[in-house]
Amino acid sequence: MPLVAFTDLLSEVPKGLRLLGLDPGTKTIGLAISDGSFMVASPIGTIKRSKFTKDAQELAGICKEREVGGLIMGLPVNMDGSEGPRCQSVRQLAQNLIDKAGFTQPIAFWDERLSTSAVERFLVGEADMTRKRRADVVDKMAAAYILQGALDALANQSRAQESEPSQPT
Repeated sequence: MPLVAFTDLLSEVPKGLRLLGLDPGTKTIGLAISDGSFMVASPIGTIKRSKFTKDAQELAGICKEREVGGLIMGLPVNMDGSEGPRCQSVRQLAQNLIDKAGFTQPIAFWDERLSTSAVERFLVGEADMTRKRRADVVDKMAAAYILQGALDALANQSRAQESEPSQPT
């Protein structure tokens, strides 16, 4: 049950719990959290990657502290829609969280194409941040960008389901 299709995620997350967005990179994992109504994503920090066990323990602590009922992991799909080695690495991280670390929250993937570059453009153009400051915030901001995109898609999915005409019995 923990790996779920994105479209099934909301039905798997218990009411009142939140979603944690992850932007897994080779050196860090960017983190963002949703509000309880799944409307707004907020960046909360990064985990500096080390050994899997330590990273998983830190993630588990955040999930407990922040009352997380599900995870959305950014999937770095190639521009042509194909999946390369980085996607395989993210999928393996999710599977390891379930198999080796005992995560029971549902995990879904979200296509994160261009999320980091979109955040970089914003930080340079709009926020006028220095390179050093951007390096400190880009991963958690990318996680928030990923999570917000997923939250918006989930909200659209819910609205579409609510507006479907009832089937006669």
